[in-house]
Order: sequence, then C-alpha cells, then structure tokens
Amino acid sequence: YELLFLGEKKDASESFDGMRDALLISAALIFFILAALFRSMLDPLVVMFAIPFGLIGVVFGHVLFGYNLQFLSAIGFLALTGLLVNDSLILVNFAKRMRGEGMDRMEAMIEAGRVRVRPILLTTITTFLGISPLIFFATGQTAFLSPMAVSLGFGLLFATGVILISIPCFYMIADDLREATRARWRRYFQAADEG
Repeated sequence: YELLFLGEKKDASESFDGMRDALLISAALIFFILAALFRSMLDPLVVMFAIPFGLIGVVFGHVLFGYNLQFLSAIGFLALTGLLVNDSLILVNFAKRMRGEGMDRMEAMIEAGRVRVRPILLTTITTFLGISPLIFFATGQTAFLSPMAVSLGFGLLFATGVILISIPCFYMIADDLREATRARWRRYFQAADEG
C-alpha cells in the first residue's frame, strides 16, 4: 500500500523540497564567498554558525503566535540567513582586522564586540521594527505574510543575542583548532626532516 498526496499537499511538499534545495545552494555559495574573503575554510563556518540559532527563534515565534511552519515561513528563514551571516561577518571580520594589526586574539575579540555591537543591534532593531506591523497587526490581505515576518523578526532577535555571545566563543575555539593543526603539521614535518 502506498499513500499518494495530491493537490495542495503535493504542491506544498514540492515547494518545501525546492526551498530546502535553495537553502543548501545559498549556504554553499555563502561558504565559498566567505572562504575566498577570509582565505580560510574554518572562519566561514564560524560566521555561518549563527544560522541554526536563527531557526530556534523561528520556531519560538511560530509557537508564540500559534502558526504552523509553512512555505512563507521557509522564505522568511531563507531571508534571515543573509541577515545573520551579515551580523556575524561584521564581528569576525573586525576581529581578524585587529589581529592583523598585531592585537592579541582575546583583546581583538573584545574590541570587535565593543565597537561592532552598535551596528549589529541597530540592524536587528530597525529590521524588527520595520516588519513589526506584519507580525503584530497583519489583517485582511496582508495576514498571509505574517508567518514570513515572524520567521524573519523572531529569528533575527534570538540569533542576535547568540551572535554577540557565542560567535566570539566559537571564533576562539576555531582559532585553537587552527593553532593545534599547525603545531601538529610542524611536528610532522620536523619528524620527516629528521628521519
């Protein structure tokens, strides 16, 4: 026996499959662009680490307003990924620039947090306030856009707090991994030269 869903259910399933593919393609493109920018394979992962936390905010917002996750929710999440990567990029890029000027990594991350907290918070607050009419007051013909606005607004609010707290931590962890890998390669090549 086999269940076949037709009509709206089939269309919704195909739409979600297409949205999943679009998310994977956009994540891959973002990763390669950031890898070229940073000349690193590890730093783009740090920047993109905020995306899953945005998903937690999306789910929380939908539970709060009693919405089901739907196609427009997925479109809102797809738009959210760009904003989250932008906020993380502002923080990590500034820290890397400070380190390039000779600053210690801890001092560079603290300085990046101090200097870049205002642009990150302003981006979040202005975006949330801009879409808040769709979140709180959508009626009539605009009501169908509310799940998209909830995804974007609450995902951004939740992930911004995580970006400001956890991205510096993950940057430090990634830096520790990078240093440990370099030390391992140095020992390997020294042993090969001696042998």
